[in-house]
Amino acid sequence: MTKKATFKNKESVVIKFVGDSGDGMQLAGTLFSDTAAVFGNDLFTFPDYPAEIRAPHNTLAGVSGFQVQIGSEKIFSPGDLCDILVAMNPASLKTNLKWVRAGGIIVTDADAFNEKALEKSGYESNPLEDGSLDVYRLVKAPVSSMTRSSLSHLKVSARMAERSRNMMALGIVSFLLNQDLDATFKFLEDKFGSRPQVLELNKTALSAGYNFAETIEAIGTTYKVPKASLKKGTYRNISGNVATAWGFLAASERSGRPLFLGSYPITPATEILIELSQQKALGVKVFQAEDEIAGICSAIGASYAGSLAITTTSGPGLSLKSEAIGLAVMTELPLVIVNVQRAGPSTGMPTKSEQSDLLQALYGRNGECPVIVMAASTPANCFYYAYEAAKISMEHMTPVILLTDGYLGNGSELFRIPQVADLPPINPPLAKANDENYKPYRRDPETLVRQWAIPGTEGLRHRIGGLEKTDIYGTVSTDPQNHQMMIGIREEKVKKIAEKIPPQKITGEKTGDLLVVSWGGTEGSILTPVKALQKEGKKIGHAHFNHIMPLPINTREVLQGYRKVIVCELNNGQFVKYLKTEFPEIKYLQYNKIQGLPFFTGELTELFNKLIETEQT
Repeated sequence: MTKKATFKNKESVVIKFVGDSGDGMQLAGTLFSDTAAVFGNDLFTFPDYPAEIRAPHNTLAGVSGFQVQIGSEKIFSPGDLCDILVAMNPASLKTNLKWVRAGGIIVTDADAFNEKALEKSGYESNPLEDGSLDVYRLVKAPVSSMTRSSLSHLKVSARMAERSRNMMALGIVSFLLNQDLDATFKFLEDKFGSRPQVLELNKTALSAGYNFAETIEAIGTTYKVPKASLKKGTYRNISGNVATAWGFLAASERSGRPLFLGSYPITPATEILIELSQQKALGVKVFQAEDEIAGICSAIGASYAGSLAITTTSGPGLSLKSEAIGLAVMTELPLVIVNVQRAGPSTGMPTKSEQSDLLQALYGRNGECPVIVMAASTPANCFYYAYEAAKISMEHMTPVILLTDGYLGNGSELFRIPQVADLPPINPPLAKANDENYKPYRRDPETLVRQWAIPGTEGLRHRIGGLEKTDIYGTVSTDPQNHQMMIGIREEKVKKIAEKIPPQKITGEKTGDLLVVSWGGTEGSILTPVKALQKEGKKIGHAHFNHIMPLPINTREVLQGYRKVIVCELNNGQFVKYLKTEFPEIKYLQYNKIQGLPFFTGELTELFNKLIETEQT
């Protein structure tokens, strides 16, 4: 196809697809992202959809979106303001117009801006006609009627044709970004190859949208994002939930322990359950339990039997699992609990992201019940932290809580697929058959780790359960001195893991004016403004924590190196509360956001500049 519009190179572009639930915005965004990845762009995505399965048509509450930033350099976030907004109806335009930069391109389905839809969305006049969008480059495309017209020769129902509107819109955006349709065709063939009619509908609508964009003057200038300089290897666009599942698969292979997942479906963690259920050929056993308690208890049973045992959930489910986590602590069995955090409390906003479960992960159990707490920070590194959580859990015979969130689990980025053989070895402390010196709670003197005795192994019969045990011998005990000693041993075992995890890194110098502290899924949103300010010569650093319990051994040194320390979290200040208990001598500032939205570069840049320029009070 010959492109008539002129184009200019851009280092990065932010695109957002928005429309009614059911308009296929997630599919359009995913196909666009996958095509960009094939071309060689780096990317970061952010799906944003309502909790309702199908909200009322053309209402503000029913708007579903998919945002992606593609770039020729490393991309750390899905971006703030959009360069291109695709709005399929008035409601989606009204709720997302504030995220479009002045001069940005807005592509609309002009057919959807009828009187009834405008009234439902709260418009008094048609924004496509009243001049309110004059600061943008407006592309008024009759998407619905063009879709029906382009598919008329296929003799399909009007309803079937309407379902291809998203492909028509995707074709327009593909032209705007100078994307080759061949890669998109390939993805469509992979997805709909077994349904030839659906495949033909989508490919025809996609081509029609591309051809339409070629012919209209409103396009003017298109963009081209050059390829990113990526390390040689095999890449794919991967979501955090899929990366988490793959991390456990790699840990199972590397450790030689069969993988078992016992879970109850819950938004936004269900995709891990789905992904692992498709890996039976790799020996994975998946049990979809009737509730959260059954899920974790089945995993504990599998761990006792010698499996790498996983259970996945979100905040409400973690609450229900708390007693069973205590059982795993008491029995000193390996278990990884993945909490894909969402906005709470209670049911809260199930499809929105928060970091509000940290204190629950640290302290939400009865008795003295320490567990390892870790947090992934990008969709891709969910793989590596899932792998490390499994390694630590098995090698140290203790539960690990791995925190991700909806922003990471549903979002995606480019992932360089590693060779499993290149990953760190995993060596579970398996007890040997007929070991005359074996005792259930005899420990390694340095790590305090007991051995993992697999049932059925000759000579390793032992008793296990939730009641307190005597040290070494493992018989049930209510002896006060023994109880205090066992609690101390379990706590010390967790603390000793600090010797095995890497020291805390700082992006920037070891000393300066402002240290930004963060944890979990906010890394990319904070790293972007920090790096920009560093280029301006500002003395700002960034310490992003992935290991939380225990903290890295150099944490105090890191915090003491800066004039001011600000802790940024998507909660009301949970990590800063924890830091205050561990390092009370440090004076902390904090910035908190609890809107179900990520931090934006603009708001953080303004905040950090103000703090750097203001004298310490």
